Amino acid sequence: MTKYLGLHETLDLHELLTFKNLCLTKATTMSVLAQDEELKTILSEDAATGTKHIQQLQKFLTQRGGQE
Repeated sequence: MTKYLGLHETLDLHELLTFKNLCLTKATTMSVLAQDEELKTILSEDAATGTKHIQQLQKFLTQRGGQE
């Protein structure tokens, strides 16, 4: 496996990272505004999952490759 990501792969990861950040921001904001407890729980769980996904995407970008 190559040590570096291709340009198109890097751009795709940046696009995904931007999208996930937007989703996290929206879920966090809406969970504060929501009045229904079940909806608040769903949004909070989505925010926690989104945070994990963002960390994984950042890891791909900073490691610049995979296992050899």
